[in-house]
Amino acid sequence: MGKRLDQIRRRFEPLLRRVFHAYFLLVRGMTLGVRAVVLDADNKVFLVKHSYVSGWYLPGGGVDYGETMEQAMRRELKEEGDIDLTGEAVLHGIFLNSHISRRDHVAVYVVRHFRQDRLPAPNREIIECGFFDTAALPEEATPGTRLRIAEVLHGRPLIATWR
Repeated sequence: MGKRLDQIRRRFEPLLRRVFHAYFLLVRGMTLGVRAVVLDADNKVFLVKHSYVSGWYLPGGGVDYGETMEQAMRRELKEEGDIDLTGEAVLHGIFLNSHISRRDHVAVYVVRHFRQDRLPAPNREIIECGFFDTAALPEEATPGTRLRIAEVLHGRPLIATWR
């Protein structure tokens, strides 16, 4: 079942991305999202796998009207990972995600102080999640995810685009 679901997801992923971004273009004009590099005490990073796109991603999502970027990041961490911040998140950077649209921007935060009582059970949006050793990320971790982790942990220069 998992392999078949991956095949279906890969086939329809480009169409779903276009539909979502066409919708957001109509209602928002410019899209703004957030992601978080959540690191535990052992520098393991929290990643999620969505039901509607292939690959492992940093947790995050869109910023809603009337919501700050930080509020959106906190909401997404709670929804996707049952993660509550216990300290300040640090803004790492804001990146143009031109793979999606020339109007899509992503704010990335670094989170080191948090509480997570349990890993959430799979649901319709997040089919898998967990903490991973940054030296042994899942093979399907996306290039943008890998790049942001390398910038945060290894001091690599920030690149203004998501990649």
